Amino acid sequence: MKTLFKNGNVVNVFTDTVEKVDVLIEGEKIIGLDHYEDGDADKVVDLAGKLVCPGFIDGHIHIESTMLTPAGMAEICLLHGTTTIVADPHEIANVSGIDGINYMLEASEGLPMNVYIMASSCVPATMFDETGAVLKGEDILPLYNSDRVLGLAEMMNYPGVLTGDKEVLKKIEDALCAGKVVDGHAPLLSGRDLDTYISKGVSSDHECSGREEGMERIRKGQWLMIREGTAAKNLEGLAFAFDEPYSRRCLLVTDDKHPADLISEGHIDGIIKKAAGLGKSPITAIRMATIQAAERFNIPYLGAIAPGYTADMVIADNLKELNIIDVFIKGKKVVESGKVLSYKIPTVDKALLDKVCNSFNLRELSPESFAVQALGKSMARIIKVLPGQIITEQEIDSIDINKNSGIDIERDILKLAVIERHCNTGHIGIGYIKGIGLKKGAIASSVSHDSHNLIVIGTNDEDMALAANEIRKHRGGNAVVSDGKVLGIMPLPIAGLMSDKDVYETARLNADIRKAALSLGANEGVEPFMNMAFVSLAVIPHLKMTTTGLVEVDEFKQVPLFV
Repeated sequence: MKTLFKNGNVVNVFTDTVEKVDVLIEGEKIIGLDHYEDGDADKVVDLAGKLVCPGFIDGHIHIESTMLTPAGMAEICLLHGTTTIVADPHEIANVSGIDGINYMLEASEGLPMNVYIMASSCVPATMFDETGAVLKGEDILPLYNSDRVLGLAEMMNYPGVLTGDKEVLKKIEDALCAGKVVDGHAPLLSGRDLDTYISKGVSSDHECSGREEGMERIRKGQWLMIREGTAAKNLEGLAFAFDEPYSRRCLLVTDDKHPADLISEGHIDGIIKKAAGLGKSPITAIRMATIQAAERFNIPYLGAIAPGYTADMVIADNLKELNIIDVFIKGKKVVESGKVLSYKIPTVDKALLDKVCNSFNLRELSPESFAVQALGKSMARIIKVLPGQIITEQEIDSIDINKNSGIDIERDILKLAVIERHCNTGHIGIGYIKGIGLKKGAIASSVSHDSHNLIVIGTNDEDMALAANEIRKHRGGNAVVSDGKVLGIMPLPIAGLMSDKDVYETARLNADIRKAALSLGANEGVEPFMNMAFVSLAVIPHLKMTTTGLVEVDEFKQVPLFV
């Protein structure tokens, strides 16, 4: 059947123009872009001047970081015009290995949104991590047989690339030999080290936060992924990249974004609007979010309104407001008048679901579990959280263990613990952190990139133990406690990462748990749970905490708490 969309204003991503032209589709494909008569089609839709643009593509996202199942995420993303995502399932892979990746493939099969997967490259992310699984090159190689697997996900182990680690290089080689692409993850890497990293086949990066860093990536031929998520907000720092000629080598990504933010801020459409608010061309931003993402991942005939291209289309009110009205995927309407049409939720094998929902192997904790093995005053390394960034700084400051276990609320020095939760090793990394701002109580989560061990930040050992045990009891989640009482809990039973509730209930729980954390005095300049989640990621500069202690990322080595 042929459908004619008449009187639309079509965004042409090849010419950066808006054209008043008709769009003719047949089945899943666009077959014409011209001026047609009503009799040229079986069905005619009069768009009355509305905007028509290609469906948006998120080129790098972790579904798990939305805390939603793939079906739940699809519901909110479709409302915002996202028709395709390229997901790295390394969060669930670090918990459940290949079972986790297979869960994501099954749970996204047949959704009314194109869900592509990148094979997780670093499970674990570093030698310092304790995970629920280890994936070697031979484990992920069979994934490339799937058309839905586009390449090797962010190669975080850039030290391994630079030192010629055979296992790391083999993973890259396998992906390239399979005709796939390799994504990067190398914050602040520059000069000859960056040259080496790129020369091995790593052709993108999403960890840039400033002009100089982003410019070097583009100048040396990488695709620059401009990230605007919940914790990491790099759009303003990379605003130059929306200008010519740099924009031709860029795409838009969210990486990690919480459900409450997806509802309130939007998805890729929100990034386009924010760029326009900074004075950048929305048409350029749309091009970066469509055809360039498709080109980067070698997805043919996707990302444009043109003959031969897949009919993934977004109908919006106008270019300035970009309010999404209708969305079509492969010619089929999936959003009508701002509402998602019903669709079938994919069925996941029960045995597989049981595996990923039973990821906790941890004994009950006590306040003594959080004791620091030191006496008196000492100079200690402290992790400093930066608003709007996942990079952390290292500070050296005095700690008095004899006074509240070294915690100093007036100086915003709180205790931090990362507890191994996969194999019951009993390992607990304990240290101190600034920038979260709690004045009382504690917060805890089973979401702590990328190993996803149990992480706790608090003002006293008793509340830290209560918060940690609350997460253990619910098989994962986020918790807020104070004065021996639980103020909020957000269960995340699927691998300790995702909710089994729908998007709106998950978003409500997300908003409530944030509100509870703010009631303890958490700084409004940070998103306490998202920022806390990155405190244990030992591939992001500069100082991080793992289950076995502090890691100085720049030197890629463990360092003692006290100096």
